[in-house]
Amino acid sequence: MDSTKSIASNMTGKSISINPKNSNGSIPKKENAPNPPIPRGKAAAPSKHTPNDIDSMFKGGFLGDVYGENPVKSDGIERVVTRFPPEPNGFLHLGHSKAIMINFGFARFHGGDCYLRFDDTNPTGEEEKYFVAIQEMINWLGFKPVKVTHSSDNFDRLYELAEELINKNGAYVCHCTKEEVVAQRGGGKGKARYACPHRDRPNAESLAEFRAMRDGKYKPREAVLRMKQNLEDNNPQMWDLTAYRVLDEKHKHHRTGNKWKIYPTYDFTHCLCDSFEGVTHSLCSAEFELSRVSYEWLCDKLAVYKPMQREFGRLRISGTVLSKRKILALIENNHVRDWDDPRLYTLIALRRRGVPPEAILSFVNELGVTKAETTIDTRRFEQCIRRYLEATVPRLMLVLDPISVVIENIPEDYIEMVELPFSKDPAFGVHTVPFTKTVYIERSDFRENASKDFFRLAPGTSVGLLKVPYPITATGFETDPATGLVTLVHARYEKPDEGTVFKKPKSYIHWVAECPSKNSPVRAIVRAFNPLFKSDDPDALPGGFLSDINPRSEEVFPNAMIETGIEEIKRTAPWPRPGEGENQEASDNAPPETVRFQGMRVAYFCVDRDSTETNLVLNRI
Repeated sequence: MDSTKSIASNMTGKSISINPKNSNGSIPKKENAPNPPIPRGKAAAPSKHTPNDIDSMFKGGFLGDVYGENPVKSDGIERVVTRFPPEPNGFLHLGHSKAIMINFGFARFHGGDCYLRFDDTNPTGEEEKYFVAIQEMINWLGFKPVKVTHSSDNFDRLYELAEELINKNGAYVCHCTKEEVVAQRGGGKGKARYACPHRDRPNAESLAEFRAMRDGKYKPREAVLRMKQNLEDNNPQMWDLTAYRVLDEKHKHHRTGNKWKIYPTYDFTHCLCDSFEGVTHSLCSAEFELSRVSYEWLCDKLAVYKPMQREFGRLRISGTVLSKRKILALIENNHVRDWDDPRLYTLIALRRRGVPPEAILSFVNELGVTKAETTIDTRRFEQCIRRYLEATVPRLMLVLDPISVVIENIPEDYIEMVELPFSKDPAFGVHTVPFTKTVYIERSDFRENASKDFFRLAPGTSVGLLKVPYPITATGFETDPATGLVTLVHARYEKPDEGTVFKKPKSYIHWVAECPSKNSPVRAIVRAFNPLFKSDDPDALPGGFLSDINPRSEEVFPNAMIETGIEEIKRTAPWPRPGEGENQEASDNAPPETVRFQGMRVAYFCVDRDSTETNLVLNRI
């Protein structure tokens, strides 16, 4: 028997008068019906609501033009090879997702390979936790590198090439101060440039000095190896860039220990490691466009394979901060808990908040790729996430701030199982929830005084309960003497008399029933996250970004209630259906943030890792 219809048919001949004096008309207890499971096979199938093709960015436009543009390939390189080369000195953030998707996605789309190469040439800020977190986030986004490499894998080879560059009259050891080097480059004000006094020293002398740097005879900033480029070039990336520098020995390298006193710079390392790995398309953000000239100059000078570098516009996010220094300040000042605080836009924070990795990729793909920098407000990102979740996660009824509604003309032991769909998409299946004498509704869905512009519950007015056949009418309420807040609403169930026309209510609200035998309601603590900053550009304020903190960036609802369908959602996680980056199969051990759902009329939520077997904690996505 259809449970949503049975409540009406079961009441035939048992009239419930809307007049209080006839309120003793009884409703027989309804036999409980089992909860049908979510049809996993159907739910896993793509629906017509599936978000946009995340590979469309590679089929045309900027990246379509880049493909095949490289006419130079070394022997044996017959497929696309890219790399993603992060510095392991911080956690990846939303802005990095574009570079990750471009490099890994470009290679995947063209049947090639992408390396994850850690640019570990500066042990000063490198920590093991960053190496682990970066690789974890790349896997979470659904990408798998053909190999994980490190710039430090090539330290010996890079050193040999540095000596070769000196012998080819392409580098020299400089002892100038930082201020002197700035002056040589025009003082930053367009003044005349001039050569370092050490530029024309004999190659043998520079080689000896370079080896002295290697052997620890110089302290930091006392000597550097500079490339002998072209000071007449208007490109500042050709003004004798630093190739090697001495770093403080107290900073032990995580892989090579104290073996090296000197470390290569990005400008020296990057193009050569690209060459070693046979990269065909070195895709980087637009701030490296000027570096392309020095990139190609060094490869040509050393006569090594020269990859093709092309640049795309960066993704910037307004309305938040992304830099390591600023996030550390937020943590130290107790404005956020840690790097994975859901109010941040680091990838680990977005994961904890419940943002699906596929939604991030869909967002990046929607923006497209050009050479122009893209600045996106956090609100647009949030809209994209909600749009993605709308099509891919089930729906449940959740009450954030509940008040009790006692339906006076329903017996104490009445239980009616009401059928609810998990989504507008039939592929998600259905489930049943109990409807009983006592239900809980949102405090905001009740007013103490009725008004023409309020179509929910108030004394003397009626409202529908989602999927319950007939509406309820409020007949009175009780308040807490201490706070004045409503604690209880009295109501009638408005089944029409036989032969009368049923009047459909103007609005419907969500609800959760009190039914211990069905383990309803499921109680939870809900954390609702709002923007961390009050303005769209917190950095622009005179008092700095810390003066712009939104005091209501996190609101906690300690007494939230969820319908029993949450248990099925937990059992059948991950939601959305298993993808590349998250659990491939449903499992009781699925990461908590993959238990996602839409709270009808409220928002989207996921389970937080702070949850225990007895205490459920939810994050608003």
